Amino acid sequence: MSWIRNKYVGILTLVLVVQTTLFYAASRGERVPASQPLDLFPAQVGSWQETQNYPVEQEIRDQLKADDLLNRAYADLESRAAAGLFVAYFKTQRTGQSPHSPKNCLPGSGWEPEATGFLDVAVAGQPEPIRINRYVVSHGGDKSVVLYWYQSQRRVIASEFSAKFWLVMDSIRYHRSDTALVRVTIPVVHNDQDAATQVGVSFVRTVFPLLKGYLPA
Repeated sequence: MSWIRNKYVGILTLVLVVQTTLFYAASRGERVPASQPLDLFPAQVGSWQETQNYPVEQEIRDQLKADDLLNRAYADLESRAAAGLFVAYFKTQRTGQSPHSPKNCLPGSGWEPEATGFLDVAVAGQPEPIRINRYVVSHGGDKSVVLYWYQSQRRVIASEFSAKFWLVMDSIRYHRSDTALVRVTIPVVHNDQDAATQVGVSFVRTVFPLLKGYLPA
């Protein structure tokens, strides 16, 4: 059994080395596409109106190493529900820049995880529902539902592992490694996580078709 385990580890290590080598070899001729600045994203989308545009502190910018950032609060003009929208866009991941998973950075900010899973959300313009992460976190007496995904030129990805896989494949086939982390945060009111999730899904359905136009196709 020990021999089998060692052989498996050796094969896995070899695969990772080959993937990494191919990734950096393919990235030498990398094509970095043009994109619209995220600052131009509309202040009103459907019934959702921007209520606050939060500047990202330089210290956080230095840690994220993203090429463009969006960090806003929105409110629904009809229901008064609130939603936070955070987008970090990376033109390339070749030089070490890559999105930070909320499953790592939120606990580091004091938010404790309570539940994690996936949601399939039907959105306009997509032939099939997109699969995104649902992450419930709490901090003191506050609780939030966090919906997030990784968005590249051809797909929406929930899994961090799948994001790494497609990073290598797209770099080899298309000479691109650009990606974006999209995170939607909904405060939980009266401890009703289902209601917060429904608000988040509604917000995602509203902003997703428009947001695609601000990320390279």
